[in-house]
Amino acid sequence: MKTIFKNPFINSILAEAYIVFIVWIMHFFAKPNTPDTFYDSIAALSIFTLSAAIMGFLFLGEPLQLYLNGQKKEAVSFFLKTVLGFAVTTAVAILALQASK
Repeated sequence: MKTIFKNPFINSILAEAYIVFIVWIMHFFAKPNTPDTFYDSIAALSIFTLSAAIMGFLFLGEPLQLYLNGQKKEAVSFFLKTVLGFAVTTAVAILALQASK
């Protein structure tokens, strides 16, 4: 059964989309010129933990399955393709930011 998570380039695009979504949510709910509260720290740490879990799944889920099934070369290749795809999408985001200034 083929799922979208079996494509390293889709995984890297999903990772970048997740980051954009989280930043959008943070900007949407941000209140300017208000001091941080105890609950802001809880929210920040919770978002960080959730992000680590999602990124771990997107970057390591399929490679780990391949590795445990004895497909070591495929696992490394999948992981490197995911990282390369993420590097490309990150570079595009940075270039878009620079072009907008």
